[in-house]
Amino acid sequence: MLECSWSISNMERAKESAVWRYFTLAAPTCSTAVCSVCKGNVSRGGGKTATFNTTNLIKHLQKHHAKEHAEFLQLNKTKGKGDNTAATAQQLTLADALQRREKFPTESLKALGITQKVLEFIVLDAQPMSVVEDQGFRCLLEYLEPRYSLPSRKYFSETALPELYKKVCEHISKEIKDVKSMSFTTNIWSSAVCPMSLLSLTVHWLDVSCTRRGAMLQAKNFHGSHTSDTISAAIKEMLDQWHIPLNKVHVILRDNASCFAHTLQLVVNEGLLSQRSVSDAIAIDIQLQMQMQPKRLQQDVKTRWNSTYLMIQSLLEQKRVLGAYIADSDLPSTLTVNQWALLEKTSIVLAPFEELTRKVSSATASTADVIPAVTVLKRILAKEGDADTGIKTMKKTLLEAVNRRFDSVEDEPLYALATLLDPRYKDRYFTSAQSAMSAKDALTGELEDLRSSTAGASEAAEPQEKAPRVEAAAAAPSKSSFMQEFDQIAEECEDPIQLHGYLAEKTIATSDNPYQYWEVNKYRLPCLAATATKYLCAPCTSVESERVFSTVSNIVDEKRNRLTAERTEMLVFMRKNLPLLIK
Repeated sequence: MLECSWSISNMERAKESAVWRYFTLAAPTCSTAVCSVCKGNVSRGGGKTATFNTTNLIKHLQKHHAKEHAEFLQLNKTKGKGDNTAATAQQLTLADALQRREKFPTESLKALGITQKVLEFIVLDAQPMSVVEDQGFRCLLEYLEPRYSLPSRKYFSETALPELYKKVCEHISKEIKDVKSMSFTTNIWSSAVCPMSLLSLTVHWLDVSCTRRGAMLQAKNFHGSHTSDTISAAIKEMLDQWHIPLNKVHVILRDNASCFAHTLQLVVNEGLLSQRSVSDAIAIDIQLQMQMQPKRLQQDVKTRWNSTYLMIQSLLEQKRVLGAYIADSDLPSTLTVNQWALLEKTSIVLAPFEELTRKVSSATASTADVIPAVTVLKRILAKEGDADTGIKTMKKTLLEAVNRRFDSVEDEPLYALATLLDPRYKDRYFTSAQSAMSAKDALTGELEDLRSSTAGASEAAEPQEKAPRVEAAAAAPSKSSFMQEFDQIAEECEDPIQLHGYLAEKTIATSDNPYQYWEVNKYRLPCLAATATKYLCAPCTSVESERVFSTVSNIVDEKRNRLTAERTEMLVFMRKNLPLLIK
């Protein structure tokens, strides 16, 4: 036990001084230490244990063991530095602890950064400004950063939000400043909880890398009747506010008869109403007769035809469950076996329409998708088979409606030129040879105009280069008539706008990205790429503007029905565009 005790004591002394590296003790209370080098006994000084020290031990090393003494000095120096570092670290820790009691200055970078993130949280998650007054939210911030003082609701509403709004506006203005051609979508929304109507304007363009871009410009408070004149005047005012000249406006699309998705909806409605047996099956409102918990049946919404398709799909998915329920219940109206079969066939017929609706409603869809989609629909509806029994009238009506409502789509330059300029389609999906030829002629004219204007601009910008070129041509050796004829034939065969060569090339896969194609080929086909940038930026539906107002519905609700139109516009604008700034 004694040996163990002294070993522990010896280790503790070793931690206190480096000299114990060279000395040992027979016992903790010994008045002498044994030198590990010469085995001599050296006095520890003092008359009792409390007054023992290491002075004599150090002198012994200095006098008799120079090498060991030098090592000791180095070890002692290093240990001293370590002790100082530890002390400094402890002092810094104490300073930090004291500092954490002090609040950040209001204008400090840290405080401003947290305030910015709180505002982004409010905007992106459609939170009310009053969230900064909620006890739970304040406790959370206090726990995460005690030094931060959360500003008032008034500060966020009247100072922070307008400042961030201005910053986002400046960012969008910079993004579209040098864009040569833009397309726009617009829509009108009216609140169900307060007297407010908003007119949206969303811009679409392709940037320098041929990437599809978009941003909401405004959701303007809209007064008066929704006539074409008042809408046109309001849109012109919004364009002026953003300093967008009319010569940069390629197309403005809104949800009316010219909108592809709207027309497609009318086509399907005609088909569904034409087949009495199908409409009767759909009219049996079984979901109103049941209280089914496993899965809620999709309700039909007359303003969106695909809700009918989804309702049929949900009924078919629950067919077995519904059959069991009907067998045990006395329902006033049920689906017969024949009606179930009709619903299955109707689902098959409507499936391409539903798929097409999703395709043209995507963020990447463009006017180039319209003509190919119509062509594909016609071919599908024109095919006949044994499975058409019971729905032939509906298929025939759908085909007639497609032919009638889209009879002039191939002659519409907006769609025809976009289709030609999409490397997935080109001229392969035109059903009329005359329409395809007219589209090519129109595109040729536009390409030649672009080439001429570009050449004229280049000559006007570089007049000093004309003289050297003339001199170089004059200095060149004269060519023989034989070689001159060679050059003449080459010039006659040259395709300066390169349209023929482009159309002769194989189309890319329909799953490939047409914008990426033009990014890769913009130097090889410059005029075509520039024109494609103009036509392929136009969407074929106003869905993007409609999505703006799904955001508004989350902002203007029964709890926030007193928001002014100006504040609502600012919140909607920020909700849609803030990701552009913080991406």
